[in-house]
Amino acid sequence: MPPRTFIRWFGHATVLINWGDTWIITDPVLRHRVAHLRRRNPIASEDWPSRIDVVLISHMHWDHLDLPTLRDIGKEKLLFVPRGAGEWLDKRGFSNVRELEVGDRLQVEDTWITAVPARHSGWRPFLGPTAETLGYVIDGDHQVYFPGDTDLFAGMTTIADNLDIALMPVWGWGRKLGSGHLDPFRAAEAVFRMRPDIVIPIHWGTFHPIGSTLRKANFLVEPPEIFERAVNRIVPETDVRILRPGEDTTVE
Repeated sequence: MPPRTFIRWFGHATVLINWGDTWIITDPVLRHRVAHLRRRNPIASEDWPSRIDVVLISHMHWDHLDLPTLRDIGKEKLLFVPRGAGEWLDKRGFSNVRELEVGDRLQVEDTWITAVPARHSGWRPFLGPTAETLGYVIDGDHQVYFPGDTDLFAGMTTIADNLDIALMPVWGWGRKLGSGHLDPFRAAEAVFRMRPDIVIPIHWGTFHPIGSTLRKANFLVEPPEIFERAVNRIVPETDVRILRPGEDTTVE
């Protein structure tokens, strides 16, 4: 059979990746509410991933490292985390944590996972530690890039040699975007630098601040469409696949 990769986007930066017997999930946040943020489309219990072999954590912000979700997945589950986050998670009962720094490359079953740079703050609000921020290149039946949260950086052109799929953040959770993030145009520039075959816009349309009005919440729906138009203009050979939270796609 030809290589086949299954990808389901649960919203924000939470992506389930599968090929063969290997199941990977990134920055899992599967709750209705996180701090001051409310999920726009709640996840039903039957939609939870039934199997996970390894969890990839890009950085320690609340909307990327969610302790209740990690506990529900299982405290014994293998966690790859940035350097500086391991001891903090150990003290909270997680028994299978491995710290990575940029350049580290580890194998999980038939998949190789490499930690790559990310340009973003690594501080855990409000009294938490500061750890590194990472992206990951995941090599299995296809090569997948998960940036976590990042801004553009010089080394993006050399992140991957033969990138099949990029999971590209295109916004955040509010009307304005803070530093260390990609907006739709800067995300399109990242695609131009990396030239993946397929790009899936993530990190948009999932959470919004509690109390915010949603009647004119263009920030929840427009970023992937703006991103797609920008990519089609400057990198027309890249296939943009827009998923809604909970939707999936298969790459053959």
